[in-house]
Amino acid sequence: MALERTLAIVKPDAVARGVLGEAIVAAERAGLRVVAIRRIHLTKRQAEGFYAVHRGRPFFDALTDFMSEGPSVVMVLEGEDAIATWRRLLGATNPAEAEEGTLRKRFGTSIERNAFHGSDAPETAAFEIGYMFPGLDLA
Repeated sequence: MALERTLAIVKPDAVARGVLGEAIVAAERAGLRVVAIRRIHLTKRQAEGFYAVHRGRPFFDALTDFMSEGPSVVMVLEGEDAIATWRRLLGATNPAEAEEGTLRKRFGTSIERNAFHGSDAPETAAFEIGYMFPGLDLA
C-alpha cells in the first residue's frame, strides 16, 4: 500500500447540517490524517473551474449552483491508500445505493446532494488539492 493524499469535501448540504465532525472522525478512525483543512464558500466561477471536467454534462449547472450555494469544508487527507479508503468511507455517489454505515448513506439525501466528495485518482487528487489549497506547502 502506498502513502497518498486525497481531497475530501464536506459539501454545502452537509456543512449546513453540521456533520463535519462525523467526516473527520470517520477519516481518522480509518487511519487517515487531516493535513490541511479550510472552510470556503465557492463562487459559481470557482465551482465551474473545479468541476470543469464535467462541463457540457446535463448536471453541470445544477452541480456548480449547489456547490456555490453555501460554505463547504475542504480537507487534504493522508494515509495508506487514502483515495480508496476515503471513497470506501463515502459509499456510492447515489446515497440510495450506498452501503449501510457509509457517510453518503447516513448523510446524503439524493444523488445531487450527496454530502461529500473524494478524489477518484492520484492525478485528480493532485489537481483538486492544488485548486483548493493554492500555494500552500503541504510537505
